[in-house]
Parts: sequence; C-alpha cells; structure tokens
Amino acid sequence: MEKNARLSRYLVPALLILVGAGFLVYGATDGEAAAVIKKAINICMECIGLG
Repeated sequence: MEKNARLSRYLVPALLILVGAGFLVYGATDGEAAAVIKKAINICMECIGLG
C-alpha cells in the first residue's frame, strides 16, 4: 500500500471524528442540549395527548 493511501485511510476518519467531537462540545456548552430536551418533552406530551 502506498504511503499516501495509508495516510488518507487513517487521517480522514480521524479528522472527521475530531470535527464531530468538536461540534458536540460546542453544542453542549452553547445550551443546545436543554433546547433539544425541551422539544423532545413537548413532542412526547403531544403524542400521548397530555399537552
């Protein structure tokens, strides 16, 4: 296997994982987790018929 092929085989997934982790951290620190939970609770309450 060529050096470039081996490098891209491991480098691209590693970079994508790091970018994804960065977005998760950004979303968690920005307060988006609370907004998602609030929306999920509202949707569940509407489906059950309590809201």
